[in-house]
Amino acid sequence: MKTIATWIDEVSVPFFKWVFNDFPDLRYYDARVETLPPWEQIDALLLTGGSDISEKFLRQPVPDPALIKNPDVARDTWEFDVARKALAQRMPILAICRGHQVLNVALGGTLHLDIPNHYDPPLKYGNIQELRYEENVEIQIPSVNSSHHQAIDQLGAGLKVEARCKADDVIEQVRLADYPFCLGVQYHPERDPLYLPIFNAFAHQVRQGVS
Repeated sequence: MKTIATWIDEVSVPFFKWVFNDFPDLRYYDARVETLPPWEQIDALLLTGGSDISEKFLRQPVPDPALIKNPDVARDTWEFDVARKALAQRMPILAICRGHQVLNVALGGTLHLDIPNHYDPPLKYGNIQELRYEENVEIQIPSVNSSHHQAIDQLGAGLKVEARCKADDVIEQVRLADYPFCLGVQYHPERDPLYLPIFNAFAHQVRQGVS
C-alpha cells in the first residue's frame, strides 16, 4: 500500500476521510495525531490548509506581527522539513491553501500577508470565485471556493502560475515545472466532489511512484 505523509487540522479531518474513501489502496498518516513510518517508507506528501505560517519561517519582513494568525511552530517545523525532503526526492506533492503557501515559501517565495475579499463566508463552501487559467492547464475548475487572507506574492523557484482569481489576479493554482507532480491550489478541493479530478490526478501519481 502506498503511503502519504500529511498534517491535517482537526476540523478538516472529516473532509479528508471522505476524499480518501475513494482511494482504499492509499494510506495517509496524519502527523498531528500519528507517528509516521520511517521516511523511506513514505511515497508522497499532502500539505493541507490551516493557520498562517509562523514569522520565523517566512522569507520576508513582517511589518505587523498581528497579520500572522494562529501560527503553529510545531507544524511549521514538521512541514518545512518534509517539504524539503519530498522535493529533493521528487515525490508527488499536493499542496492545499496553507500548503500552497508553504510550498511557495519552501521554494524561496514570499506571501501577501493580508488580502481582502477572499475570506467572506459565502465563499467558504460556495464554488463561486471565478478563475482565469493559463493555456494548456490540464486541471481546470472554473469557479472555486475561497477561505484565506494570505496569498502568494513572489513565486518560489520553479513554480509556474496556472490560474488566478478573475476579480483581483490573486494566484490560485501553481505547478512546479520540470517535476513529475507538484500542484498547489489556494482553494479547498477536499470540501466538494467537484474537485475529485485533482485528487484522482494526485492518486495516480502516488501509485506510479517517484520518477
